[in-house]
Amino acid sequence: MVSTAIDKYIFVIVKERFDDKIYVNYSQKEIVDQIDDLKHELVREAMRKTGVLNGIEITTLADIPSEGSGLGSSSSLTVGMLNALYTYQGDSRPAEQLAQEACEIEIDILGKPIGKQDQYIAAFGNLRRIDFRSDGTVDVERIVLSDQRRRQLSNSLMLFYTERTRKSEEILEEQKAGIQDKSAVLKQMRDQASHAPQILETGKLDEVGAMLDKGWQMKKSLATRISDRELDEMYDKARYAGALGGKISGAGGGGFLLVYCPPDRHEAVQQALSDYREMPFSMEQDGSKVIFNVRREGWPK
Repeated sequence: MVSTAIDKYIFVIVKERFDDKIYVNYSQKEIVDQIDDLKHELVREAMRKTGVLNGIEITTLADIPSEGSGLGSSSSLTVGMLNALYTYQGDSRPAEQLAQEACEIEIDILGKPIGKQDQYIAAFGNLRRIDFRSDGTVDVERIVLSDQRRRQLSNSLMLFYTERTRKSEEILEEQKAGIQDKSAVLKQMRDQASHAPQILETGKLDEVGAMLDKGWQMKKSLATRISDRELDEMYDKARYAGALGGKISGAGGGGFLLVYCPPDRHEAVQQALSDYREMPFSMEQDGSKVIFNVRREGWPK
């Protein structure tokens, strides 16, 4: 696959507590004595994985809806949580380990029917080609673009909120169940991703739009709830206004519509999708990173 990080963030704040309780602040507030009592499963399992078991306060803040956005927010949270908890103990870990352990938490421990793409791009950042091997290994390669070409690509991508989120698990379960019947389509989608770096590196960026459109038509055939009448109408409005292609990000069914659109057609697309909120963004070169760290002598215990 080909993926990029964007400049929308999940912030994870980790702070030592004087007592042995566990405080977790997100859309809810949890105060518990034992890690087993935490309802937030991603925080709970990241704490277990890193060995931080009590006496801590964790706060998360998100630039986007933290669930069901299609932008990898859950996996970004898991990667960021691992990074913060390891750093809290004075033990930084490489991007590959953060991605791998995030996959273990979400897929192996919690049994979510998801892939590994979100964890790896959140950990590594930048614009990447990612190959997932049948033996479980993952190869991550940076796609090198000039600054001018990167800006051109970034300026041609637009995101619009569909005004609804969705639980990806149901869509992905149906998609997973039909893998054997859809193997030909999946191979075509894989081959698209193999060809995409060449298009990007040679500067034929408008071909990205056509590629997105073809990929979206194939993706819609994988499960019944990936798209619906409203999402199809939203996509068609963007295309008629000048977008060359696009897709519903993530599993589909809601979240954000990504479109590739030449800058001179941006205003027309914005008018066509005036009922939907646009989220301006840029491509991000960094993956998960520590932006502030205060260490005190003897803390944590």
